[in-house]
Amino acid sequence: MRRRLQGLHLAEGSPTAEVPDGRYLVRVDRAQYRWQARKPFYLLGFSVLEPQALAGRSLTGRLYCSPKALWKLTWFLRDFGYDPELLARDEIDDRHLVGLQGVIQIRRAVAHGFAVLNFDGFAPASQWEELSAR
Repeated sequence: MRRRLQGLHLAEGSPTAEVPDGRYLVRVDRAQYRWQARKPFYLLGFSVLEPQALAGRSLTGRLYCSPKALWKLTWFLRDFGYDPELLARDEIDDRHLVGLQGVIQIRRAVAHGFAVLNFDGFAPASQWEELSAR
């Protein structure tokens, strides 16, 4: 079966082209909870806001929700300015994640033959100027 996908020929230079490892000021564009028996996770889609040369590019990665990984999810939520009331009640509303901004440190790796995007750090958006100078 043949399918027509409008814009497929433009994909190489599109905003989804690979973003190199480093620090970025980003905005959450989408968030979706995915359940897996051993490792539930949030699938997060980000748009790069800074540096300007990469603005508009997209990143997608996972933040796991297993008991051992909750520290990283909490770090992300706190630094991106998630609603403290919801956080105090142990609640995550996907709609409240969209639009949040902050700084991420990313690194690509290969795990079991698959390329994965690792989140090595988070910071509030207000710290972008200081962190980008390093």
